[in-house]
Amino acid sequence: MKAVTVSPAARSIEVREHPEPELRSPIDVLMRTLDVGVCGTDHEIGAFKYGTPPVGEDYLVIGHEAFGRVIEVGSAVARIKAGDFVVPMVRRPCPHETCVPCRADRQDFCATGDFRERGIKGMHGYMTERIVDHERYFVSVPSSLREAGVLVEPLSIAEKALEQIEALETRLPEQARHSHTQPRNAVVLGAGPVGLLGAMLLRAAGYRVLVYSSVLGDVTRISILNEIGAIPVATETNTVEYLAEVAGEIDLVYEATGASTLSFEVLKYLGVNGAFVFTGIPGRKTAVRLDSDRVMRQLVLRNQVLLGTVNAGRSAYESAVRDLTSFMQHWPQAVSAMITTRVTMDDAPGLLAQRTPGIKFVVSPDAI
Repeated sequence: MKAVTVSPAARSIEVREHPEPELRSPIDVLMRTLDVGVCGTDHEIGAFKYGTPPVGEDYLVIGHEAFGRVIEVGSAVARIKAGDFVVPMVRRPCPHETCVPCRADRQDFCATGDFRERGIKGMHGYMTERIVDHERYFVSVPSSLREAGVLVEPLSIAEKALEQIEALETRLPEQARHSHTQPRNAVVLGAGPVGLLGAMLLRAAGYRVLVYSSVLGDVTRISILNEIGAIPVATETNTVEYLAEVAGEIDLVYEATGASTLSFEVLKYLGVNGAFVFTGIPGRKTAVRLDSDRVMRQLVLRNQVLLGTVNAGRSAYESAVRDLTSFMQHWPQAVSAMITTRVTMDDAPGLLAQRTPGIKFVVSPDAI
């Protein structure tokens, strides 16, 4: 069968023949891949900045944001059946018995770093016609999400962040958590897929949301933000000081850019008891000047929290399915507008090799 692969040593991206997967255990599930999203991670793997093939192989099947339909299940599979729509999870646990998170099926908090990730690190990904994995790594998706199911994985990043923010809020007195006379203020940095989905989730959670981004001249992005009731603030024409003035007391910053200079500039304006969530990973660039004394003083005196989050566990995926279904009901045009372009596998190498204007690009292996 066909697969889109990256060969780091040869520095090549190509469509090649890849072995057909088979059910090898009673808990295996065979999935036909319908859609695979392309994100910044895929572009960086396509630029050979990282991406690790499985042991003993010289290429990596790329793609980790997938949506598909079950073809066949093993004899011990009980939760899903042939014909179901599903989203496969990304990370697999490390082998160390001493890693408590991995042994508890929370490999998104792996303590050793020896986890594997499909399409990224040590395991082939989903940009191929069919894949097999254990039942435990599939999340069921209703048929109503046939056109948008590929957004579940990027939304799961925001879901995990919100889970952790809600857990952190228990540090505050009960009255403080539930006595807001006005919506809490959230700033989202970035209007890519992770930023826009994060803005949707925060709006659904009752936040007043401002999105600070450099691509807000895009009519599609503006229409999405208008539909969900978020406030766009363009970086090209508005300073961080202006953003802070419009935002008021900032309770939460959700970073989705990987831009460290911008992030630490916005951190200066985080409010009392506020939280700043980092989801982006900066590339290797020149050092950033930081007034560390001011940052430390502010974190302590304002009881602030800095939180880094990566990948997601099952609960976040299941929340993403539930909330994406709700988004489709309340903001159908906004959700549909997220997916800019669908291409075939034959077009994927060119798409991965260069960044193209748009929001979410999707490769559809079934569209041959």
